[in-house]
Amino acid sequence: EEERVLLDVRTYTCHPGRVQAQLELYQKYGYPVQLRYMGEPLMYATAESGELNTITHVWVYASAADREEKRARMAKDPAWKVYIAENGKAGNLASQRTVLMTPTSFSPPIPMPKIHS
Repeated sequence: EEERVLLDVRTYTCHPGRVQAQLELYQKYGYPVQLRYMGEPLMYATAESGELNTITHVWVYASAADREEKRARMAKDPAWKVYIAENGKAGNLASQRTVLMTPTSFSPPIPMPKIHS
């Protein structure tokens, strides 16, 4: 049987001119923490056309329960709380859109990410 995964597709809209500042803040405070709990994202990208000033990233989970458990553990990490506080102070983000998706039966296999400890 084919192993199914859950994709957490997140798109953040930044205020104009603030994408680079948001990427720098995230890379310094958020990304190291997420690597410890979720591993590498499948994708982390900025828009070149269409909805400009957006950052989209995709995280891979074994299931909704896996996602819930990893995100709950991460939320308790003091370093994640620092990121959330710094993110709020910076005010770079205007909105967030989160879509949970499952790959189709003919999608190329999507590997589970390696967790960085």
